[in-house]
Amino acid sequence: MPLSIAEREEFLAERHVAALSVSAGTARGPLMVPIWYVFIPGSRIWISTHPDSRKGKLIAAAGRFSLLVHRVEPTTRYVSVEGPATVAGPSSDDDLRTIASRYLPAGKVEPYVDFARGEYRIELEPEHWLSADLGAP
Repeated sequence: MPLSIAEREEFLAERHVAALSVSAGTARGPLMVPIWYVFIPGSRIWISTHPDSRKGKLIAAAGRFSLLVHRVEPTTRYVSVEGPATVAGPSSDDDLRTIASRYLPAGKVEPYVDFARGEYRIELEPEHWLSADLGAP
């Protein structure tokens, strides 16, 4: 059963690792990699990555990407979102703290911020959605 707008936004706002997919050109399938993300309902989704990384270069070239977030318990549920990408500029230390604190214990946040300086914040404008809750297994 498809999720309502509120359900898919609530699910996406929870802490999950997403699968990012971006076109790798005509001679290859899309690049698919796990990635951390931040989403507040009603806003854009954002990630942070180095502009010289493979995914950073491919996102810049394609101008769009997709994210898939899923779980298997207590029910199988997923949200897939695709849309245009905007490079918002260098990730601030506050951006890096926000994303790191979603995924890491408190004592690991500042070392991550030091490690990730030089990354760029890339925002995804949700344009196309797929979602479902497949019910109890």
